Amino acid sequence: MTRVGLYPGTFDPITNGHTDIIGRAVKLVDRLVVGVAINTGKGPMFTLDERVAIVEEAVEPLRNRAEIVVEPFEGLLMHFARHVGASVIVRGLRAVADFEYEFQMTAMNQQLDREIETVFLMADPRHQAIASRLVKEIAILGGEIGKFVSPAVEARLLEKVGRA
Repeated sequence: MTRVGLYPGTFDPITNGHTDIIGRAVKLVDRLVVGVAINTGKGPMFTLDERVAIVEEAVEPLRNRAEIVVEPFEGLLMHFARHVGASVIVRGLRAVADFEYEFQMTAMNQQLDREIETVFLMADPRHQAIASRLVKEIAILGGEIGKFVSPAVEARLLEKVGRA
C-alpha cells in the first residue's frame, strides 16, 4: 500500500524552511503531494501558476527520495486530502506561536475525517524563524534574502520587487 502525504501551503514563495520540511516528509511517505493553496484571501505576491512553477523547481532535487507531486488546490483541505488519497497531512511548526493555530486546525480536521492524521515536523533550527511574509518584506526593503530561499527563488523574488 502506498503511503500518501499532503503538505499544504500558500508557498508565496517557498522558503528553505518549506523545502527542509519536504525533505523530512519524504522520509515518511511513498508519495508526497505538495498542495499549493490558491488562497486569494492572503493576497499572494506571486500568481498561482508562478507559485506552482517555483515549488516544482524547488522540489526537483528531492525527487530521488520519493514521488513528489505539486498540485494547486482550492477549498477545504480535507476535501483535497481525500481527493489525493492522503492518509497524513504534514504541517511545519516554526515556533510556539504556530502551535495554537495548528492545534485548532488539527482538532477541526479530525472532526471532518478521523482517518487522516496530521503530523508536525520542525525544520532545522537554521530555518525555523523563516516566514514567507518576512522574506518578502526583507526583499522589498532592500535586504539580503539569499540565506532564506534558494538562488532560483531569490532571483524570482528580486525580479518581482524590482531589484533584479
